[in-house]
Amino acid sequence: MKKILALILALVMGLSLVACGDSNTQTPADEGGADAPEASALKVGVFYYNFADAYITTVRNAMDGLLEDAGITYNNYDGAGNQATQLDQINTAITDGYNMLVVNIVETSSPDAAQQACNAAKDADIPIVFFNREVADDVVSSYENCAFVGTDAPEAGHMQGEMIGDYLLENYDAVDLNGDGKITYVMFKGQEGNAEAEYRTQYAVEDADAKLVEAGKPALEFYDANNTSKYLVDTAGNWSAQAATDYMTTILASYSESNGNMIELVIANNDNMAEGAVAALQTAGYNTGDEGSTTIPVYGVDAMDSAVQKIENGQMTGTVKQDGDGMASTIMTLISNISGNGALMDNTDSFNVDEGVAKIRVPYAKITG
Repeated sequence: MKKILALILALVMGLSLVACGDSNTQTPADEGGADAPEASALKVGVFYYNFADAYITTVRNAMDGLLEDAGITYNNYDGAGNQATQLDQINTAITDGYNMLVVNIVETSSPDAAQQACNAAKDADIPIVFFNREVADDVVSSYENCAFVGTDAPEAGHMQGEMIGDYLLENYDAVDLNGDGKITYVMFKGQEGNAEAEYRTQYAVEDADAKLVEAGKPALEFYDANNTSKYLVDTAGNWSAQAATDYMTTILASYSESNGNMIELVIANNDNMAEGAVAALQTAGYNTGDEGSTTIPVYGVDAMDSAVQKIENGQMTGTVKQDGDGMASTIMTLISNISGNGALMDNTDSFNVDEGVAKIRVPYAKITG
């Protein structure tokens, strides 16, 4: 009888241990007290405007790692550059029980799409964080559980212009290939109506011109006098390397050193387009990085690893770092706040937050050789 009782006791204790165990390997993102939900109670839908965007890929990879480390359930959605698709994805995710939205909005030329996404979150009583692609202050302020994480859009253009102006003043005669005393340039614009593209296109030239004129040099001259816009845009709005390669290849068929009208400076809204221009230049024998070869100064934005490598190899001249890891970690702070049962904008005192609106700015940095 004693052996039977001992066996029963052992079985009871074993069952108790199993009941105390947890087969869910996810962990809370933040210790928020007894009332804080488990991280597994939070389901985050992350909506990207286009998986094909090189910079967005760096943000997505960083976000995936942070969410996985925090044990938070999430799903990534590819808008593939289609706003209607993205709004459908948002509504479906809400129906499927996702209770926090992180949105890289597709359409930026109008606030309507962002407002629709925000309204959907508000109606569902769940927080929403927009990121990277600027949304209007009115959209963010329309809902107390809405925020934006991005950059100060004009800053990249200012930094690019400053780098270009400084470089030209130090290397003017070498850059002026035809010796006419002026620097001719081409500008590749990523998208019409996008705040980042508009400011980069404007300030990169304006700030470079300011430095040149102050030093007694003429302002930059766009290579095609008939183009009153003074830029070439990716008509698909994809900020793509292919668009820049195609444009540059066409340009180089007519503009060359032998014709005395060679492009002497390339400015691009992002590294993808800058690298596309470099590819066309290399096909024409420029920007190889080899000793004695001619390098046309090429500037981008994002500080993609491949672009930084080209700068180190003497194939590109400069870029502006848009910190994908920093953007992801800032977004993760807001997600952790919600996971820890806090307010969306808790723990943001050390961040650069716009006055009067819940917009957090991740700083840029200059990268040169």
